[in-house]
Amino acid sequence: MQSEFVRIPHERIAVLIGKDGKTKVIIEKKTSTKLDIDSSSGEVEIKGKMADEKFIKAGSIVKAVGRGFSPEHALRLLESDIFLHTIDLDEYAKSERQMQSKRGRIIGKHGKAREEIEDDTGAVVSVYGRTVGIIGSEEEIDRARRSVDMLLRGASHEKVFDYLKKPGRKRFEL
Repeated sequence: MQSEFVRIPHERIAVLIGKDGKTKVIIEKKTSTKLDIDSSSGEVEIKGKMADEKFIKAGSIVKAVGRGFSPEHALRLLESDIFLHTIDLDEYAKSERQMQSKRGRIIGKHGKAREEIEDDTGAVVSVYGRTVGIIGSEEEIDRARRSVDMLLRGASHEKVFDYLKKPGRKRFEL
């Protein structure tokens, strides 16, 4: 038996547990793990079989919920070719004001930019706290990550949307 500890924000604990504990039970059943959640500290102990892929996926699911994803989107990580990628916004912003501006650029007016990235890449994007989370296949993550990076570096939304519409793009370098 192996265990891993993951700390998630206090306000995300209820989401991880779910109504009447249903989300927690679903995660445990689908990953063959046991989740011990400390509601006061936000620490989640994940117990499972050592080196088991399901154990690793359980950790990713808990991290994804902690990074603002819905449990439904986080459970997509159970698929073998789906991964979680996190971008640290501290690398792009020096102040809290800049951080708010960067988050706003990724989300866009009424969520349009984030929605466009999701629609054009197939990935799911969550802007939460000081991070941007992306769930998808390697190709979907590459495209979404590149789009987010362009926005964070100051590219116009129009330029990013045009980039996403161009056909034939497979892998991207930053």
